[in-house]
Amino acid sequence: MQHVPVLLNEVLHCFSTLDPDGTFVDVTLGLGGHSEALLSRHPRIRLIGIDRDPRALQLAGERLGKFGERVRLIEGRYEALIEILDKEKVDQVDGLLADLGVSSLQLDDPERGFSFRSDGPLDMRMGDRGTSAADLVNDLEESELADLIRTWGEEPMARRIARAIVSAREIARIETTTQLSDAIRSVKKPQFGKIDPATLTFQALRIATNEEIEGLEQFLEAAVTRLAPGARIAVISFHSLEDRIVKKTFRRLEGECRCPPGMPVCGCGAVKVIEVLTSRPVTADEEEERLNPRSRSAKLRIAEKVTAVGEG
Repeated sequence: MQHVPVLLNEVLHCFSTLDPDGTFVDVTLGLGGHSEALLSRHPRIRLIGIDRDPRALQLAGERLGKFGERVRLIEGRYEALIEILDKEKVDQVDGLLADLGVSSLQLDDPERGFSFRSDGPLDMRMGDRGTSAADLVNDLEESELADLIRTWGEEPMARRIARAIVSAREIARIETTTQLSDAIRSVKKPQFGKIDPATLTFQALRIATNEEIEGLEQFLEAAVTRLAPGARIAVISFHSLEDRIVKKTFRRLEGECRCPPGMPVCGCGAVKVIEVLTSRPVTADEEEERLNPRSRSAKLRIAEKVTAVGEG
């Protein structure tokens, strides 16, 4: 299986100052492309690789096996970072990467149900547990479904699409990606030069199924507390909702005051604990977009720890 990690050169450049004997954490390991390159570039660093998908961990383990005891792979969600580090007895890390996109392993396997481009079970779970996309599509009230599609997919036709889905499931339970995409296309027709009509609804269901957004801000705050001074955190996001949260959280952790305008003295307790190194997100160049179309929507933001949380 071919796996092309996005913005690889930019990630390597970001961590060029990594402590030669440091500990690096990849909280969304996927197939291990970024981690393999970093382990090769820095021959003494240790890696903790975290992923919620057991199949991805298995394949990444095969890929990273050549690095032996330098690699420790753990099944889990990135929101559990602090718990995982405590269990591993790691107080500080020297670099941290979060690639928030769905992996090629998941997208390209019809049995996972992430893509409308091939027929398969409407699952979309990144792990083996929890509510599936089919459960959401068939069990939510029409208004709840519309809110979900509008919020997480930013789909302007959310209400009409939700109504079409409810009409389709009244005839037969929606169990496959084709059934769902057909329902969507019954009210949202394809247009030349535009994204597929099902794109935003599938995105919304994937985010909701895996609870991808809810814990992102808390994860970023927690991750920064475990960075060593001078250590960097890099976050790759693939849609505006994620990027907006990363941007906002980084700004707040950089000490941006949140008090109402006109306050003579800051009362929100803003403290600068990181330095944001990317005034704008780093994106793929034309060559990478040509070679790897999935990189087109990738946005990389980088920050560096300057002090410990709570210290001014």
